[in-house]
Amino acid sequence: MEAVADSNRAIELDPSMSKAYFRKGSACMKLEEYQTAKAAFEAGAALAPGDSRFAKFIEECDKCIADEMKDTQKSAPNASQGTVLPSVGSRSSDSAAVTVKDTKQTQDTSQHALDKPKYRHEHYQKPDEVVVTIFAKGAQSKNVSVEFGEQILSVSISEDAYHFQPRLFGKIIPEKCRYVALSTKIEIRLAKAEGIHWNSLEFTKDNLVPQKINVSSASERPTYPSSKSRAVDWDKLEAEVKKEEKTEKLDGDAGLNKLFRDIYQDADDDTRRAMRKSFVESNGTVLSTNWKEVGAKKVEGSPPDGMEMKKWEY
Repeated sequence: MEAVADSNRAIELDPSMSKAYFRKGSACMKLEEYQTAKAAFEAGAALAPGDSRFAKFIEECDKCIADEMKDTQKSAPNASQGTVLPSVGSRSSDSAAVTVKDTKQTQDTSQHALDKPKYRHEHYQKPDEVVVTIFAKGAQSKNVSVEFGEQILSVSISEDAYHFQPRLFGKIIPEKCRYVALSTKIEIRLAKAEGIHWNSLEFTKDNLVPQKINVSSASERPTYPSSKSRAVDWDKLEAEVKKEEKTEKLDGDAGLNKLFRDIYQDADDDTRRAMRKSFVESNGTVLSTNWKEVGAKKVEGSPPDGMEMKKWEY
């Protein structure tokens, strides 16, 4: 259980970490939570397509899920078994014991009614969906009811008088949501209506849904969380770095290359075409910015003083 919890925390901190999904899937397989494990492996495979381990474990999960479904179909209760009644002679001798037993059963029944079962549940998310798992071992699928609203999930298990109906953190698409009831758990997939990260499963006043940020001016540029006490404006920092690169003075070939690069970057389309054509056709010996001059003819090579142009035959 600790491994699953650690993996969920790692995924919340960095949803793009494929290793966290692999660790979660491995931990869930050890707990025989194969549907949850498969979903984790699928999420990891989408992030790391070249990792063959995910495909192998997804195939293993499919086999285990198929076996689990077979066991569920075979586990239907046999209600046709009769009750063996004691003989007349034994009834009188055991009457006191029966009275005590009946009283105890009545008390146990009353206590059971008061202590309704509370099943553990957990969730994890992917960019387009949230997967909720309710660990209701032994619950019959015919007694399980799951309904989806715009921002409501309702789960009921009639045989145990269990009801779970949270208001969700974000909105969902009910027609795209689905669930499956297995012998050990109920797995529910909620299709997100918006591509936002859910900070929790349930909505609270202190946990508002994040809104998209519209940056209209330099003074409203977003800042990002940091372990430092001072907030860092990364957009401003990037602009400063670009300014330093533009004003940086280099010597020799580096300075010449920077000059040509700056000219090309700030030039219009005709100037860029002229620079490309002259440089390629002259084998790097001529660089012209005049398209009218070089556009209508081939640019011949012009080697530096003291050097000679030669053509190589292959």
